[in-house]
Amino acid sequence: MAGALTDVLGEVLVAADGEEVAVSALAARGGSLLKLWNKYRVSNIPSLIFIDASTGKVVCRNGLLVIRDDPEGLEFPWGPKPFSEVVAGPLLRNNGQTLDSSALEGSHVGVYFSAHWCPPCRSLTRVLVESYRKIKEAGQKFEILFVSADRSEDSFKQYFSEMPWLAVPYADEARRSRLNRLYGIQGIPTLIVLDPKGEVITRQGRVEVLNDVECHEFPWHPKPVLELTDSNAVQLNEGPCLVLFVDSEDDGESEAAKQLIQPIAEKIIAKYKAKEEEAPLLFFVAGEDDMTDSLRDYTNLPEAAPLLTILDMSARAKYVMDVEEITPEIVEAFVSDFLADKLKPEPI
Repeated sequence: MAGALTDVLGEVLVAADGEEVAVSALAARGGSLLKLWNKYRVSNIPSLIFIDASTGKVVCRNGLLVIRDDPEGLEFPWGPKPFSEVVAGPLLRNNGQTLDSSALEGSHVGVYFSAHWCPPCRSLTRVLVESYRKIKEAGQKFEILFVSADRSEDSFKQYFSEMPWLAVPYADEARRSRLNRLYGIQGIPTLIVLDPKGEVITRQGRVEVLNDVECHEFPWHPKPVLELTDSNAVQLNEGPCLVLFVDSEDDGESEAAKQLIQPIAEKIIAKYKAKEEEAPLLFFVAGEDDMTDSLRDYTNLPEAAPLLTILDMSARAKYVMDVEEITPEIVEAFVSDFLADKLKPEPI
């Protein structure tokens, strides 16, 4: 299990020239660099992010695709466009039927970036087919749009034959690339869930589908506090995460911990949403199970419970508060001190 967690968290970044760069080496290059990695949620290199210098807001996350697709800079400054504009054009069903993208209007849409050569993609597709069926049978207006990363049209056709939803034609590479750019896709499988207006509800559709196989929580609006599971452990890699470890053998302990953290998480999320920025922390509660044991081992944390931590995997750093009782005041002070750079990190 510990090995699986190591694979999920990833210890090595691979540069364009093939040079392996240990994440821990980034720490030696200065805290400012690591703050930039966390701020812009960089998970691999090379990455090129375009920013509006006057506001500091992200214009485009997939700059490498931009300069590949628009080497003359004709679309500069490459700002985000509405989903309806980017997706405009014919879409396919696997029976050969062609529909216009206007068929998506008024529906929730899952934009599914996937490929047949990717084993996790094929596993997710099998689950997603059942989720799609259940949601449609419940009378919900929901469509999925497959954006292929297959290596040939034959592979695309073989994979798409298993899917009951729509796809961007494989030959339309420009539109597939524009959708990748729009959502800053850095890996597959990725499922982006949109509301009927084309606004993002969640980028974590993969996690939501695996955690909610009966689709009771569709369309999966994000929760301020998550319970750490095998399927969402990958989110620990997306930036600093507050993790409150509890003794789940005590009935209701995990739920009580969520209720304790939630108001603080909601306040942080709302503050940064008002600035049109992503929150600088994700919030988790971890019970007593194999995943928690592996995470403790991987980060060399004590076995105490409750245990309040902030884990920053990209910086290979942890911040630990081991006290007998966790109160809202303690959590809020801990978060405030972290955001103000007042805490001293320990190495992971």
